[in-house]
Amino acid sequence: MTTLLALSIAIIAGLVVSRFIKLVHMPNVTAFLIGGLLIGPSVLGILSQDMTDSLSIITEAALGFIAYSIGAEFKLSYLKRIGTKPVVITICEGLGAVLVVDIVLIILSLCGVSGFDLPMCITLGAIASATAPAATLMVIRQYKAKGPLTDILLPIVALDDAVGLIVFAVSNGIAKALNSGSISLVSVLVNPILEIVLSLVMGAALGWVFSLVEKYFNSGSKRLSLAVGFVVLSAGLSKLEFHLGSELEIGFSSLLVCMMCATIFCNLCDFSEEIMYKTDRWTAPVYVLFFVLSGAELDLRVFADWAVVGIGLMYILARSTGKILGASVSARMMHCQESICKY
Repeated sequence: MTTLLALSIAIIAGLVVSRFIKLVHMPNVTAFLIGGLLIGPSVLGILSQDMTDSLSIITEAALGFIAYSIGAEFKLSYLKRIGTKPVVITICEGLGAVLVVDIVLIILSLCGVSGFDLPMCITLGAIASATAPAATLMVIRQYKAKGPLTDILLPIVALDDAVGLIVFAVSNGIAKALNSGSISLVSVLVNPILEIVLSLVMGAALGWVFSLVEKYFNSGSKRLSLAVGFVVLSAGLSKLEFHLGSELEIGFSSLLVCMMCATIFCNLCDFSEEIMYKTDRWTAPVYVLFFVLSGAELDLRVFADWAVVGIGLMYILARSTGKILGASVSARMMHCQESICKY
């Protein structure tokens, strides 16, 4: 199957399923994931595993545009209004999920569940802090949600990537130390902090250049093309990696680079809202492809092992409990509105 044919099938499958999902009042994201699952290797096999792997560039581009859209919301007036509340809530919901999952997995390990030693439990617990921004942003846009909850939710989704980087690096370092008997402070603390700081610096520089270059183009189509070009450039540059010595690694987060690029651009450019509106219209098919391909990558064979299913359910329940408790408790601690504390 050719790449173009695979892309067309993916888009059409997602859109067709969305018509049926609408009847039960579920978000389009769910429809796109189900559409991908149906045409993927696990069900109909229309898209092979090799084909979905070869289309990974679509996923990378979509994540870049998603981060770019989130960053565009961070105007200075907006940031002054919400203050430090998103930072506190993000840290608490991220660490809450890690703590609860670690406890549950360690208890399973002590109960004799095979394959769960202490380093494995700590590593799997670290993954619980990360939250993908794509689904959240798509649901907000589909329902045109506006209000205090949405205002505080977007920066939390954005900051969650930074918290996830640090938590995973620290947990992974501890897990390695338990196996080897030694711990490296460079890999545990220096590398993740460097990644976050350098990603923000790169994004800020790209956003500043973007705001300068955009002024030399007057037509809407050229400004849109330049915006797309800078998002792809940001995502591409974030893939660079440098190694200094045996332990020091310099890498970048695609989400943070693209988000910061949009934040700086939208605070410096007077007509940024017009460009963002056009960019959002252009990227709709890219988002459909992103979720359809994500659904196609799901491997249903793992559900044949009931032990995996049971452990997976425990993981989901523990992670959800940690996220909900961490978010609601910290929201009340920061004296947020009742709707924010509740939801």
